[in-house]
Amino acid sequence: MPEETTATRPSDAALGSGLGRVLLLVYGIFALSASARALVQITTHFDEAPLAYLLSAMAGLVYIAATVGLARGGPRGRRIALISCTIELIGVLIIGTLSILDKGDFPDATVWSNFGSGYGYVPLILPFVGLWWIWRHKPAA
Repeated sequence: MPEETTATRPSDAALGSGLGRVLLLVYGIFALSASARALVQITTHFDEAPLAYLLSAMAGLVYIAATVGLARGGPRGRRIALISCTIELIGVLIIGTLSILDKGDFPDATVWSNFGSGYGYVPLILPFVGLWWIWRHKPAA
């Protein structure tokens, strides 16, 4: 009988540990909530705040990509997660700052408005945790 080969998950995949699973759960929740929020906003009242709603949609896509990258692991998953978490961090810092300085451009909140205050500042903390996870679980050279 031929031996079955089983694909093993890379050691840097977040599914391999308790903290990694919690990180994936939070990213998954944000992927779902940001995407659903953007979909509702865009389909029901897009003309009221198009910039804010498109930014919410972008945030949803970033959270989806980060979730997939962290869950996948390996070189490609790490790259996806690293790029996603970096975009997320830059986005929350820029959008957070702009939403405080120029409220006229943000008549309705995005996930990243006011540094994620509407979500308990988790959007501000999450990219730091994600980037720490990627750095901490990098494969040995």
